[in-house]
Amino acid sequence: MEEVEIIFEVMGCTEENKTTLGTYVLREEANNWWRNVKLRMGADGVVIV
Repeated sequence: MEEVEIIFEVMGCTEENKTTLGTYVLREEANNWWRNVKLRMGADGVVIV
């Protein structure tokens, strides 16, 4: 989250642009997280350790 705030500051983002850029960045982070979770789950949804 700090990285996103630094980007906002460096780019001089308006509040509207912060919302747009923040949504995009966080969506990508969430997608990466979900892909990793699915890789660790078995066919029955059980976490493989």
